[in-house]
Amino acid sequence: MFRKLLPLMVISAGYFLGSAHVLIAQSSPDIHVVVNMVQLNVAVTDKKGNYVTGLTPKDFAILEDGIQEKPATFAEGNGKVQNLTGVPDLEAPPTATFGDHPPQNFSELISGANVFVLFDTSDYMYRGFVFAQDAITEFIRSLGTADKIAFYSYSRDLSRAAPLTADRSQVLQAVRSTVAGDQAALYNCLLLTLKDAAQNTGRKVVVVFSNGPDNTSVVPPEDVAEFAQSAGVSIYMISTQQARLEPVSTAVFDRMTAATGGKAYFARNWKDEHTAFASIRDDLAHLYSLSYYPKPNTNAGWRTITVKLVGERLKNYKIRTRSGYRPQPSRFSGTSKIAAVDSAPAQDSGGTQQPSPSAAIRQTQ
Repeated sequence: MFRKLLPLMVISAGYFLGSAHVLIAQSSPDIHVVVNMVQLNVAVTDKKGNYVTGLTPKDFAILEDGIQEKPATFAEGNGKVQNLTGVPDLEAPPTATFGDHPPQNFSELISGANVFVLFDTSDYMYRGFVFAQDAITEFIRSLGTADKIAFYSYSRDLSRAAPLTADRSQVLQAVRSTVAGDQAALYNCLLLTLKDAAQNTGRKVVVVFSNGPDNTSVVPPEDVAEFAQSAGVSIYMISTQQARLEPVSTAVFDRMTAATGGKAYFARNWKDEHTAFASIRDDLAHLYSLSYYPKPNTNAGWRTITVKLVGERLKNYKIRTRSGYRPQPSRFSGTSKIAAVDSAPAQDSGGTQQPSPSAAIRQTQ
């Protein structure tokens, strides 16, 4: 006797936005699918590059592999989050990581950004060390009160000088306590930073200040970029003219930031460094946040995400957002042989994982 497909909507804040977990039984007719909300951060600009503000959820259309998706939440910048599903706010899971001030409901959970600053303290930094510290300090002070910040530094090894916190004084003290020296292992340390960022809810961003190429890492930058895409973390990179002079580093920085939804900046002097940090701050403040529950999709490869503006008056505006995501294999323990696929958005502007409702489907024969 065969049982028909039974869809069961399970409301649980223990799963994370920006990722989907698909579990498929290989030796059993049982199929268990858990799909979580995908969050997209979307920048809308006019022909001159100015941010377009004041748009509403009805102005956007989202498609995944050509499938029309229904927005679940919407927000502009750090503004109030609109819950478009009709589901009441959910309490934050006690096991999630939030820093010093845990949110109490769904809206608080997806407001603000988790910003991880990664500072190059290798021997490349001897000349411009103090100027870089000043630029980072100004950037930290300029971020919105809803944002939480972590400050890490790296040379050959990673130093977690200030964990994710809303306490600006703690982060600023960590910036001023850094000293330069030793060789650079950028990609090793960036991967560790991304792994830390991936453990948190909310929009996740890593801002890297690097003065030169990597000369000691064993992790290839392609693997780092792929992990960032899977975890929904956007990478912004600010580098000095020293790195600009090396074509390999320039190309890597450009490709990595574009793949993860961030931007790369090459500063000729300390003024350019301040300008680059200000640009990142403005980008975070003007992004539209849209999320959706993916409709059933059997594609386990690259899933294309397209965001369009609806209406004649908006046709000349430009959109910058993620282009899609690729499911990532992961291990799963159970009584039957299970193929687990972990997937998260990847594209051109910020991304996050956050607790949200999820859908579970079970089919038995």
